[in-house]
Amino acid sequence: MERKIELYKKHYKSIITLGMPLLLGQLGMIMTGFADTFMVGHYSTDSLAAASFVNNVMNFMTVLCMGFSYGLTPIVSATNARGDHFGVGTTVRNAVALNAVFVVVAGLAMLLVYFNVEKMGQPVNLLPLIKPYYLVLLASMVPMMLVNTLRQFTDGISDTRLSMWIIIGGNVLNIILNYLTIYGKFGFPELGLLGAGLSTLVARLSMAVAYVVVLLRSHRYAVYTQGIRRGKFDMAIVATIFGTSWPLAVQMGLETGIFSFASIMIGWLGEIPLAAYQVMLSISTIGFMVYYSLGASMSIKIAGYYGSGDICKIKSCSVAGLHIVMFFAAIACLVFLLLGEPVIRLFTTDAAVVAVALTVIPPLMLYQVGDALQVTYANALRGITDVRPMMVTAIIAYVIVGLPIGYVFAFPCGLGIVGIYLSFAVALLLAGIMFMVKFRLDLRKLARQ
Repeated sequence: MERKIELYKKHYKSIITLGMPLLLGQLGMIMTGFADTFMVGHYSTDSLAAASFVNNVMNFMTVLCMGFSYGLTPIVSATNARGDHFGVGTTVRNAVALNAVFVVVAGLAMLLVYFNVEKMGQPVNLLPLIKPYYLVLLASMVPMMLVNTLRQFTDGISDTRLSMWIIIGGNVLNIILNYLTIYGKFGFPELGLLGAGLSTLVARLSMAVAYVVVLLRSHRYAVYTQGIRRGKFDMAIVATIFGTSWPLAVQMGLETGIFSFASIMIGWLGEIPLAAYQVMLSISTIGFMVYYSLGASMSIKIAGYYGSGDICKIKSCSVAGLHIVMFFAAIACLVFLLLGEPVIRLFTTDAAVVAVALTVIPPLMLYQVGDALQVTYANALRGITDVRPMMVTAIIAYVIVGLPIGYVFAFPCGLGIVGIYLSFAVALLLAGIMFMVKFRLDLRKLARQ
């Protein structure tokens, strides 16, 4: 037992050390989301409600593209561990091309949503705010694609600090531009919600440029950039990346899809619940981003152990990762319980929105357990590159179970937004249990080999 505890302590230290830059970068993104919602919420309730609809629909594409880029990380880690730096660069070059095609295809699909937004039952008075904001955020997905891909490259070589600084810098820029363009300060036009969208576009362009400049000009990355500059497009490499990436994209896209579709259903309840939904999603992002950062760190460690064939360390690292993520889930629940109301009031002074948002705190706390569990074991499966079953699990947990339960709880049962959040808890917990069972079965197979 003492030996296990000492081993866990080593994993705790390495996961947190590697994950801290990831966490700081994600916290920067959280602060941007907080600032966006805070500034838009204090501009007008209609703008907050419109932002809720667009952000939650657009988050489907955002996470889909992010998940697709995740397939690069374990491939880069394994190639880098063999000392094949040129091969890493060539892989990144092919990954950028593949992700560019993916974002164009996904963007065309999101345009179909745009042209049918009037048919989705949203409040008519919100449509003039929704449509321009939607198009600007859609355009910002192109530079974000490059940011996602290059970030997975640097994470794969265990350099998480570069991404931390670039993301924090981009998010600070976003907040400053929000202040200038939403309210029309220092001679800038008062653009309201559209100003928030334009700020996001400029910030994402700046982050993409920063990655390219640093990676191509810094001597530190010269051994890799030779492959990026001179590597050939190789369909075998593209096929390998695609085989790892698309199941992750589907899994993460479906997970986010339940939140995106929920925003449409909540829009049927009116602008007050929709505005409250945006506030609570901003708050709940605290938990998810912390879990994601630590889970991604654990995934990088597990990928290294998988490459060396150390099954015992894969197992102990996953257990240590679960301990850490569950600890932070408990902290998140305490924050929601003790500070929920004052935090909600930071985003809006509308008493009706505050009242609705407060009803969501209990189910929000409940779903932290499932969220932490599914993030941990999804990243554990990603570390051993067993990603295809994750897609099937996502279809079952999020589409077959989660969405119908959400509708039944919200409307026939009359629970409204509370019913939607209860369905999140059910879907995430089911996904977490299924991921955990699959990962443990995989470990047994690996131990017999």
